[in-house]
Amino acid sequence: MSGVAWAADAAAPAGMASIAQFVPLILIFIVFYFLLIRPQQKKAKEHQNYLANLKKGDRVITGGGIHGVIAGLTDTVVTLEVAENVRIKVSRSAIAGSAAEAEKQAPAKSGG
Repeated sequence: MSGVAWAADAAAPAGMASIAQFVPLILIFIVFYFLLIRPQQKKAKEHQNYLANLKKGDRVITGGGIHGVIAGLTDTVVTLEVAENVRIKVSRSAIAGSAAEAEKQAPAKSGG
């Protein structure tokens, strides 16, 4: 049995050949970076800029699907008016995006 171990050791690549084994792994990481990681970071940065630029009167939608108009802002809390004289407080990070943009992207429904 020890003869097999000696044969495997003698057949192992040395020097540049061992570096060549890592080239496919490096290429896979590069592909993952440009197809998954980088776009996600860009989207997160855009969302952070959106949250930083919120102002009173903006129509927004929360992550839970609540639509409302911003009635008040602090550094961490947004007060939304969801109906006439009905206000709720949510975390600024709970704001998913603009309600106006969500309505533009939603397909038009026929009333039939």
